[in-house]
Amino acid sequence: MKLASLKHGRDGILVVVDCDLRNCVPVLHIAPTLQAALDNWQEVAPRLAEVYWLLNEGRAESARRFDPAACAAPLPRAYQWADGSAYVTHVELVRKARGAEMPQSFWTDPLMYQGGSDAFIGATDPILAADEAWGIDFEGEIAVITDDVPMGATDTEQHIKLLMLVNDVSLRSLIPGELAKGFGFFQSKPATAFSPVAVTPDELSGAWHDGKVHLPLNVTLNRKTFGTPNAGDDMTFSFPQLIAHAAKTRFLGTGTIIGSGTVSNRDAARGSACIAEKRMRETIASGAPKTPFLSFGDRVRIEMLDGRRSIFGAIDQSVTRYEGG
Repeated sequence: MKLASLKHGRDGILVVVDCDLRNCVPVLHIAPTLQAALDNWQEVAPRLAEVYWLLNEGRAESARRFDPAACAAPLPRAYQWADGSAYVTHVELVRKARGAEMPQSFWTDPLMYQGGSDAFIGATDPILAADEAWGIDFEGEIAVITDDVPMGATDTEQHIKLLMLVNDVSLRSLIPGELAKGFGFFQSKPATAFSPVAVTPDELSGAWHDGKVHLPLNVTLNRKTFGTPNAGDDMTFSFPQLIAHAAKTRFLGTGTIIGSGTVSNRDAARGSACIAEKRMRETIASGAPKTPFLSFGDRVRIEMLDGRRSIFGAIDQSVTRYEGG
């Protein structure tokens, strides 16, 4: 089934969305928010699935047109958001571009950082930044939402309840200074955007296996194809492995979001899911990057298709100057 959160207050209003992303039904009588549904998933999921079936059959009461622009992130805020780096080929490129060797341990021990989860943004909300000099970049990713994961768990695929697409916005010019302090990202990672819809793994049919999504991630910049890397190829660490890594020393609460990191393939012909990777390839090929980071007015679209049908809906954002302060 497919679920979304209409913008309302801090946590949105849960709706069930049909398989074609055309219509939706509010389900306040079942669960007011997605977090509430996850908290009672065993009881609530069958009732939501029944609404989903009726909606797809055209028999659901109170059905209305589904508008992605009216959506917050599926979880407008979450108890935890941890982003991995499952595509080690991407990390290898980063280091190669600056002439640094990659530690062998990166192939066996995932990188992961804990991001801000108090205020996610919707799929069509603007990417806000005060200065283009910050090196504004998009990062196309996939993420899963879990239920309660015990500390030390190793059999973790059973804890994956929903999947989403991600735009993990990065401010590349701020990253080096932050990392040099030895305390990780903060200012260089502004609000994260998610697809309008979160889906259960069965919606991916045969494309979901081995804890990976085996479909291309379509990324466009200003309506031109930027990359179509396959999310299942070259994924060194599966989602169950990423979850187990996060749960090694702590319990993960229901509603935890775990990201894949930038989807990346060894095959350069498939393009990239972020500007930084394309710049790395240019540096390796010619000694210097050519592709600029984002400017105000640029438009980024991230989407995954099953044939011609959009699975999660599209992340479709414009870069906008932030005038507040």
